[in-house]
Amino acid sequence: MNINLQKASRIAINALTPNRPHHAQWMITRKCNYHCRGCNVWKEQDQKELTTEEIKRGMDILKKLGIIELVISGGDPLLREDAAEIIDYASKLFVTTVYDNGSMAAKKIDALRNADFVAISIDSLDEAKNDYIKAVPGSWKRAMETVETLHKEGINVSVTPTISQLNLYEILDITNYFTNKGIPVWYCLYSYDASEDKNQLFRIGKSNDEFIIKDNQAMVQLCDSLLEMKKKNRKILMTNELLKILKTLFSEGKRTWNCRALRNFLVIDHLGRIAGCHIHNFAGSIFDLPKIWNSEKFNSLRETYSKCAQCTYLCYIFYSVHGSPFGHLLLAKDQWKNAKLLLEK
Repeated sequence: MNINLQKASRIAINALTPNRPHHAQWMITRKCNYHCRGCNVWKEQDQKELTTEEIKRGMDILKKLGIIELVISGGDPLLREDAAEIIDYASKLFVTTVYDNGSMAAKKIDALRNADFVAISIDSLDEAKNDYIKAVPGSWKRAMETVETLHKEGINVSVTPTISQLNLYEILDITNYFTNKGIPVWYCLYSYDASEDKNQLFRIGKSNDEFIIKDNQAMVQLCDSLLEMKKKNRKILMTNELLKILKTLFSEGKRTWNCRALRNFLVIDHLGRIAGCHIHNFAGSIFDLPKIWNSEKFNSLRETYSKCAQCTYLCYIFYSVHGSPFGHLLLAKDQWKNAKLLLEK
């Protein structure tokens, strides 16, 4: 049995195994070369990070824990000189997604060939607006060229706009532009960290009035439009369940999900510290994970997370809804036609 089939069979078994975490997001570096206005990472960069071998050892632990999907991000993970070795190792164990701000992927194409998905951040079709959001001149042009290059090279590239008040009215145009080219679109939702605790795992962003969505009705209409588009457009990588949750959130102000951090998913920082999500205090080291996963401390934290209503980070909502065996069945029902993206790898 080749590695792809071994990985696929293990993932299928683990996806239907209850009471195990299935998703992890690892920010393998705090280094970033952009200054995005809605993000705080570049303001708090850290040159310290785990070695290549330490990250591999951590991935082995995640595999044994039951993780089936690993998101590699940062900072920008491709700024690490060992990015290719890390991605290659991860791709043998997990469904692996690599995030890039659009500045590095074209330079490291060979490092990305084994990744299952590469997500490039583009927030507008308007060059000036995108460059304003990224706060780096030329960022739009580099990102657009990167997406085109990766797509031509046969790499499973997707575009990930962050929905905010600044680009709310052009999300459908962005979606149509890229999906008409055969490039999938997955969305982030602007959110920010409410915590001020010094022991918070790390910080992504603080409240920025420019980005906070004020036109709730337009957001509801966007959800309705995407639900309708999904009936014919297989390149929208957003589940119906998730769109319905967002619609209720913006139309009624109701959170219809409970966070399942440390149940369905966990987050790891550049030093190997773990938490259910980044806005809470770090709870230990990845290297101690096998000993502490079923501890009283972690069980108590799971209850704390389930009652938390601090954020609307879309990845955490997604993992809370689709990170269990039942959630995986919902996901399979919604996205089964896109399975060939993985099978063709």
